[in-house]
Amino acid sequence: MRAAILFLFCALFTIEANAQGSSLAAKANEFLSLLNDDQVKKARYEFDDEERHNWHFVPRERNGLSFNDMNEKQRQAAHALLKGSLSDQGYQKATNIMALENILREVENRPADDKYRDPLNYYITIFGNPDGKNVWGWRLEGHHVSINFSSADNQIVSSTPTFWGSNPAIVRSGRHTGRQILKQETDLGFTLVNSLNTNQLKEAVISTTAPADIITGNQRKAELQDPKGLPYTSLTSDQKKLFMQLLNVYVKNYQLGFSKRLMEKIEKAGIDNLSFAWAGSLQPGAGHYYRIQGPMLLIEYDNTQNNANHVHTVVRDLTNDFAEDILREHYEKEHR
Repeated sequence: MRAAILFLFCALFTIEANAQGSSLAAKANEFLSLLNDDQVKKARYEFDDEERHNWHFVPRERNGLSFNDMNEKQRQAAHALLKGSLSDQGYQKATNIMALENILREVENRPADDKYRDPLNYYITIFGNPDGKNVWGWRLEGHHVSINFSSADNQIVSSTPTFWGSNPAIVRSGRHTGRQILKQETDLGFTLVNSLNTNQLKEAVISTTAPADIITGNQRKAELQDPKGLPYTSLTSDQKKLFMQLLNVYVKNYQLGFSKRLMEKIEKAGIDNLSFAWAGSLQPGAGHYYRIQGPMLLIEYDNTQNNANHVHTVVRDLTNDFAEDILREHYEKEHR
């Protein structure tokens, strides 16, 4: 009986995941159907085009179709695609970061029509043909947001590299005073490091000075960093709960089906193989950095710029960024 219930649950989850993937392809096609020929030329690339790996999280010239170049109906379709690719938490995070450009424009005393800090200066790019048969992907990218999705067999198989940033990290003045988009990432990091005893801190704190930015930057392929910091196995039971809370803040940004598969993959690689490293100040207000890493995972958080009021975070699947591992298996199966 128990086996039958488990089989039914797995079958229902598979159906749900396939439905989500199929729905996502439909949303991508709906978006593309609303574009004119010139817009399609900007928005579409072949899946194996090197542009798919051309990612960054700073203000710069980008390829793809900007929200500035869309009408309202097209923007709604783009947001539907984004909402279908992330959890509610992740969607709110992405759109709040985009909206933060208006506040940054004020902080930097830029004119109201400035396009350098512009919540519409974000780009949608579709890679391949979202027809439910072929492997395809898409990207949302602009200042402080870069999310790279890949889909195969009617489900998202990769959503990394994923970058989230916030400048300012905490709004210090004006009508939005106190607003903090990446609050959980910051608060739980400090709570965890300040729960460590003296011996644990000796292993966890890898430097008294935080790096100027996330160490892996926009590297095409990220690698594990040394020293690794404090092993998960050296945490107390309460600290392990805090660690898992922090890990889930990052994992649960993704669409339900993908976030579940990602956590299963992390668990298969071994929660006991994860570690926590810290650099810089143990209190807010000065530069600080942490990372979580294991055999297939690297998460980095850095807050050093603008007097430690400017957060950068990144999630890397060391085995499957840009869906490399899954796609290798997919192509081998298809061409066997």
